[in-house]
Order: sequence, then structure tokens, then C-alpha cells
Amino acid sequence: MEVSQASYQIIADLLEARTGQHLTESRRWRVGTALSGVFREHGITNVDQLVCLLDLPMRSPGKPDLSQQVVEALLNNETYFFRDKPTFDQLPENILPEIAERRKDTKRISIWCAGCSTGQEVHSLAMLFVDSADRWKDWTIEILGTDVSHRVINAARNGVYSQFEVQRGLGIAQMLRHFEETSQGWQVHEATRALSRFQQHNLLSEPPSRHRFDLILCRNVLLYFDQAMRERAFSRLSSALADDGVLMLGAGETVVGQTTAFRPLPKRASMYTVERASARIPHTAVS
Repeated sequence: MEVSQASYQIIADLLEARTGQHLTESRRWRVGTALSGVFREHGITNVDQLVCLLDLPMRSPGKPDLSQQVVEALLNNETYFFRDKPTFDQLPENILPEIAERRKDTKRISIWCAGCSTGQEVHSLAMLFVDSADRWKDWTIEILGTDVSHRVINAARNGVYSQFEVQRGLGIAQMLRHFEETSQGWQVHEATRALSRFQQHNLLSEPPSRHRFDLILCRNVLLYFDQAMRERAFSRLSSALADDGVLMLGAGETVVGQTTAFRPLPKRASMYTVERASARIPHTAVS
């Protein structure tokens, strides 16, 4: 589908204003395809028509307005359970035990998954704690999942996934232990869901909690930001993370050359800590 330069720029500006994401020319080809569902819902056939309707009050009861629908359609919500497993496995094997050692007096761990999409990452974390219930007995575990998209946050809260979705990253034993098959799909068990909560939030806004997090996962979110927006996001993440906390980025991301707010955590792939004068996490070997 051909998209005029004027319409493309309006859509790109809208996406950046709402989310901070930069719609590069290399992503231009997918604009029409991504918006096809919005076209069908509103009875229009192209982006130029859509742009003309953006300023009109077209909110349906219980649904976001048209501009938000456009933004959400353009977001990349790719995710699956235990995504990038070699990197994710560092959490139960090293990172969480090290955090637990530093929090043994309070017995409280607070985790933020920024850009959580439909919730698989959050539920994967919750499964780690449920599967080691004896280890975490008497601990308070709080996992917050946030995303700029209203639609995916509702899906994450519901915790219902298709057969295809639960098969991505999960073994049969995990499916049976943490899910119940229903007429709507595979529902995450209440015991697993109880550790988590979800809310709509823009990463570029003030952090979603007044209390700093012990662990923040922000994986493959910053890939779509330009340098200025990326620096702003790193600043927000830094202010939300405890001085001895850990930031986990995607396997293809780094802070090197991107920000001075974080530094790599030694011997931990994709793990970083805040670069503050008082923030010096000792490397803790946990067997």
C-alpha cells in the first residue's frame, strides 16, 4: 500500500509523541499492513483517509480513541515465555540469588518489566518463584508489568493464551503446572498470577512507583528509540532502580556508547547496574 509522505510523517510524529518510538524509513513498508485492522473497523481503505479522521471524536465505549488505536497497531508486541532462555536463565541461577542476599533483612524483592507486551515475561518470572516456593517462603515478591499499549495490558491481566502462545518457550510439564485449559484458551493459574500486577505506562514518563526496584527488565524496547529518546529512557530507568539493583536489557542491546547512567555488570550478559558514586555492586559468587 502506497503511503504519501505527508501522511507517513503525521503517523510517525504521532507514534513518537505517544511512545518515544522512531518510525524509520525502513519500517515504512509495514505501516499499511499494521493498520489493516484499524481500516476494517472504521470502514476506510488507506492511510490518507485515516489521517483525515485522526482529529475527529471517534471513541467507542470502552475502547481507546482512534489515534491510540493507530499507535497500538504500530507497536511491535513480539514476546514469548522465557524469551532468550540462555540470558533469562541468569535470573534464577545468579541474579535473583544475589539480590536475595542483599535483601535478606527485608525479605522483599520488587521487579519491574517495562514494555511487557501481553505479559509472558512477567508470568515467566512469576513461575520461577512459584517453582521454588520453599526458597521464597515468607518473602514478599512484587512483579509489575507495564506497557504503553492499553490492549496488550488487558491481555496480560487476563492471562489467557492460545495453544501457539503457550507452546512458545514452555514445556508440557510447565504448561500443566502453571496453566488450566479453558474454552477461551490456556489460563495462567491464580497462584502464579497473584505475584504480578499490570498497568498502562509510558517508559518516558515518571517511574510507575515511588519505591525503587531491585530488578528491571527492559528488553528490546529501546531498539525503536532514537538516541535522544534512548538517553531519556535510560535516565528514567536509572531513577527507578535501586543503587544495588540490576537492569536487564535484550541480548542485542547495550549501554556502552548509549548512556552514562549505567555500566555493565561483570560476568553477567545483558545485565547492568546504575553508575552513581554510591552505587558499586560487589560481584557476588552464588553457587
